Amino acid sequence: MPNRRTALTACVATLLLVSPVGAEDEKGRHDPPTISVTGTGKISAAPDVAEINVGVVSQGGSASEALAANNEAVAALLDVLKSRGIAAKDIQTANITINPRYSQPEPVRPEQRTRDFVPKIVGYEVTNTVTVTSRKLDKLGEVLDAVVTAGANQMHGISFRIDEPDKLLDQARKDALADARRKAELLAGEAGVVLGAPLLIQEGGDVRPPQPLMYGAMRAAMAEAVPVAPGEQELSVTLQVVYRIEPAK
Repeated sequence: MPNRRTALTACVATLLLVSPVGAEDEKGRHDPPTISVTGTGKISAAPDVAEINVGVVSQGGSASEALAANNEAVAALLDVLKSRGIAAKDIQTANITINPRYSQPEPVRPEQRTRDFVPKIVGYEVTNTVTVTSRKLDKLGEVLDAVVTAGANQMHGISFRIDEPDKLLDQARKDALADARRKAELLAGEAGVVLGAPLLIQEGGDVRPPQPLMYGAMRAAMAEAVPVAPGEQELSVTLQVVYRIEPAK
């Protein structure tokens, strides 16, 4: 004879199997039966804006000497950028650092005794990093050549983006809703029910910019403009859509 706990478990399972599709709340009301799906819309387009992070590193025997040299080099860099058509609003100082430079121990031969080494400050190094927004990608290679020639000796990366993505995102939303509808109609047909109106539409947008192009220390000058390939950028939108369903007539 089965024990009481086993019988109670079987009873609960039976109740779950024969319960109606809609859930019942504490007041006895039933939520309508639904189908929940996820729709995705993707749009690819060529970027029209590039952001460049360039730096000028200068050294000197004193902090003031290094800073003066760096200020002069950065001023020349800014003049070149403006002459290339870069607006003042698209040039922004990102970071300035002043660090001491220390002496290094001389190499010691294996037969020699090691001695305690106390580093001393032998000079200073100043780094000024500038973020530049270029809105003419057909001239980007010339801009890169110009900034290096002007004295920029570091490039931390280039990234591309779409300046005004709203219209593209709106099209991605339409495609995402159509994708959700297609999936819901397929599921409803397979389940033998009729698809009704959407009860909930929730957006979870996602913009996927390409990975930045990274460069290390750059040469002091280049013979010709740098070739640049911005490629395409993908914009995507994800929608969570809940549809009401009705029994087939």
